[in-house]
Amino acid sequence: MNRQEKQVKNVLTIAGSDSVGGAGIQADIKTIFSLGLYACSAVTAVTAQNTCGVRSIQAVDSNILYDQISSVLQDIAVDAVKIGMIYTKENVMAIKNALKDNHYNNYIVLDPVLVATSGDSLAKEDFLQTLKTELFPLCDILTPNLSEAMTVCGREISNTEDMVACGKDIIKAYGVKNVLIKGGHAKDDNMTDVLVKEDMTYKTFTAKKIDSKNTHGTGCTLSSAIASYLAMDLSIEASVKQAKDYVYNAILSAKDYAIGHGHGSTNHFWNIEQKR
Repeated sequence: MNRQEKQVKNVLTIAGSDSVGGAGIQADIKTIFSLGLYACSAVTAVTAQNTCGVRSIQAVDSNILYDQISSVLQDIAVDAVKIGMIYTKENVMAIKNALKDNHYNNYIVLDPVLVATSGDSLAKEDFLQTLKTELFPLCDILTPNLSEAMTVCGREISNTEDMVACGKDIIKAYGVKNVLIKGGHAKDDNMTDVLVKEDMTYKTFTAKKIDSKNTHGTGCTLSSAIASYLAMDLSIEASVKQAKDYVYNAILSAKDYAIGHGHGSTNHFWNIEQKR
């Protein structure tokens, strides 16, 4: 008797490695597995960092990055790809070419990582234009925070209306299908994110801000959670809502943890602990 094979959804994360384990590839893998999917990975850069800041960054050779992605796609049926920190324009092209050459045509979530929670730069100065022209058009959803959104669209953002206008500008200029602008860095008591969709309608998501210094890697966690829910065949709006709920609880459950001397990690496994 042949054993019946169990089908599993697969997510490929393409991002940088975080030596303190709260962001990047490590956060993505934790998130994907905690949501019940299988995680594959391709490392774009190695960082030396902790909860206080980034000390140094070494980009992975673009040929090695291309081979990592190709090796996964030629063996695993990938349902969604999450792209995070890339760092160099050469690696932007390696990602684009690997996806194209291996005929990948499922979901792509891009978190345009430019700056770490600590304020340290996570991108080479000359790479943003290549990112916008080469990868943005391939994406189902872009997930910039406020500062990243302002850098991409070239306008100041001071309220929800500005967030909507910026999202529309990005969709029109670069062909992204959907844009989620994250408002967690705003100074008021609420966190409001705005999802602008390809039909130019929008949806706001608002939650009370949690008083916690353990917010390292929340952007990585959110984008990999969105990719995971898309891989489960949820809609864009439903995927964003579910992912935001996941991240909110990950922050809430870790707010009293003592993790390092700076911005500690969220608790990616809160849902598993809750089930126990």
